Amino acid sequence: MTARFQIIVNGEPREVAAGTTVATLIQELGLAKAACAAEVNKALVPRKQHGDRMLTERDQVELVTLVGGG
Repeated sequence: MTARFQIIVNGEPREVAAGTTVATLIQELGLAKAACAAEVNKALVPRKQHGDRMLTERDQVELVTLVGGG
């Protein structure tokens, strides 16, 4: 059984598996194809680092996607 822990994503609690990265979270949320900015604990995580930035218990994650329209 994989260890799981709680984080906060855009103000909502979410349980994730140990070893989850920002990139994994983005993929799990179905946002992988969108332009997505990520912030963890109020620090911007550059897109190139999404796969390296591991999440830990009680991290606060903010994800923002661009929405087109006119």
